[in-house]
Amino acid sequence: MVKKKGQPKRKHVPLRTCVACRETKPKRELVRVVLLPDGTIRVDETGKQNGRGAYLCRQHSCWQKALKQGSLKRALRTQLTPEAFAALEAYAGSLPVSCKEN
Repeated sequence: MVKKKGQPKRKHVPLRTCVACRETKPKRELVRVVLLPDGTIRVDETGKQNGRGAYLCRQHSCWQKALKQGSLKRALRTQLTPEAFAALEAYAGSLPVSCKEN
């Protein structure tokens, strides 16, 4: 592809895939769940914490699907403790039911 003179350079937008619905979206539209090196699981709003990460849409249905079907634990390659499961469910409860409500 040849860049024409006078055209602004297009900015690269990193894409990630939701582990529940398998939709590819810009990284900033998704929420990262990270398995920290000490073994704890956290929601990483910044997307910059060290550790193994998995991305989910900002909608309740994707979080419920990921927790129920086990796609989140497969992506993180770990078992979810009851405390981590409860914390992730609590976070999911604060999210809108569908993308239309964003």
